[in-house]
Amino acid sequence: MEGCNISKLSGNLGGLKANQIQRLKSISEKRLKENSIISLDLARNMGELSREINRQIGILIDRAGYVQYAVVGDTKSIEIPSLDRTRSTSTRLRGLRLIHTHLKEEILNEEDLADLVLLRLDYITAIISDEQGIPKYFYSAYVNDDEKEKQLWKIKEKEFPGQLNQNFSEEIEELEFNLNKFQSNLKESSKKNRAFLIGVYLRNKKYTRSIESSLSELKELCTTAEISVVDSFYQKKNSLDPATVIGVGKIKEILLEAVKNQIELLIFDLELSPSQAKKISDFCDLKVIDRTQLILDIFARNAKSRDGKLQVELAQLKYLKGRLSELDDNMSRLTGGIGGRGPGETKLEIGKRRVEEKISYLERELKSLRNRRELNRKRRKRNEIPVVAIVGYTNAGKSTLLNTLTNSDVIAENKLFATLDPTTRRIRFPEEREIILSDTVGFIHDLPPELSNAFKATLEELGDADLLLHVIDISNPNYEEQISAVESILDSLNLQEIKKINVYNKIDSLSEGIYLPDDGLAVSAINKIGLEELLNIIEETLWVN
Repeated sequence: MEGCNISKLSGNLGGLKANQIQRLKSISEKRLKENSIISLDLARNMGELSREINRQIGILIDRAGYVQYAVVGDTKSIEIPSLDRTRSTSTRLRGLRLIHTHLKEEILNEEDLADLVLLRLDYITAIISDEQGIPKYFYSAYVNDDEKEKQLWKIKEKEFPGQLNQNFSEEIEELEFNLNKFQSNLKESSKKNRAFLIGVYLRNKKYTRSIESSLSELKELCTTAEISVVDSFYQKKNSLDPATVIGVGKIKEILLEAVKNQIELLIFDLELSPSQAKKISDFCDLKVIDRTQLILDIFARNAKSRDGKLQVELAQLKYLKGRLSELDDNMSRLTGGIGGRGPGETKLEIGKRRVEEKISYLERELKSLRNRRELNRKRRKRNEIPVVAIVGYTNAGKSTLLNTLTNSDVIAENKLFATLDPTTRRIRFPEEREIILSDTVGFIHDLPPELSNAFKATLEELGDADLLLHVIDISNPNYEEQISAVESILDSLNLQEIKKINVYNKIDSLSEGIYLPDDGLAVSAINKIGLEELLNIIEETLWVN
């Protein structure tokens, strides 16, 4: 083995004497038998030095018996250095075991056991020694491989010197086999990515909708992105933790629950700062995604036209630009985390200057496409063909209404943002009259600024509309909140002066006795209920009034 690299030493090294540093380096150069958890000689060396400096000492040993890290802590704990994530997965252990000293005669504490589970260590062992540093006994624990038990770890009985397990390699192989079997069984029940949703809301902030409504919409976004939501958690706070949003203690609780349920994703119902996403991801091997990343991924998956793809890529790059300084494996989740498309991981590694150049190029291309749309609009105006634009909250049934009225086959699914690209069709009325019916991208609460700006050019077409059809999903219990969100966006685009018809869709899904608003028309686009009356109202609004 090569000589000890000083980088293998970490932690609270300040104030140590030269000979103590040398002894610590000597410990880091040891190699143990593969089947032995730790030798008594090494345990005694650690105990003696730990008592002398009055600090805990820990070592991380690989399965070949080499010490990979030596760490010095304080009197109560040690801080494990950032570990290589290449080996650790949901079905495999990391291949490292942690051996550390306890200065008091105490069992493994919650912090020890949390590190065991979250870092997926093979084993964790505490050495309890006397005042001279001679080992008296050992406490060990390992990840629980029994799927029937709720506890995430198993703590072994106190072991005395000479009783330590000498069949360590065989025990670890069996443990990994059982973990892999459990994971395979779990995956059979859900082929999708498994996620835990986290909502954090400020008490003193006024929100335009309820917490339940916000989390419900996040679940719908996950369904669109083919993510299986296993569990969720929300919390009201006076202020957000600047590092981890909800605090290290709560993060550890959630992560332990995530490990227990074989969860792969943590999805936050807010936009995380780059440093927050990095800090949270440093605690575990799970992917951390915020609401903005999730929506960006969905847009990237569903954009079909050149215009739509350019807009999505522009939004992704603008989102990325401010996060280049925190670039790590977490940033690849912008596109790779849940099967999205877009810049791709290789482009995520480019420098800020190249990102700026790409953004400028995309903006020029989108400006060119906007000019082309402007020519089309002027052509329609010359022909004096009225334009009727369909607007509404995402998944309200806009595309279904367009399909039914025009006998078209535009993609229409029961998912958020199933269609993103603007679609126009013609409808002929008697007396040689016709209109252009235009479908637009669905609106949503708190649309990420990057996407809002990117799609502004598309929504600008609404300014040339002669009539707006505001499609509302009346079967949604939160439809009033959705109406407010759409009207707020229309007001921001200065479209409040354009004539508007409220179209209350999906009346076939309403329970009996539900009140129907009287400020619009109730229809069922999929079952063709009320559509003839809708066409009559459109005709009267455009040509009679």
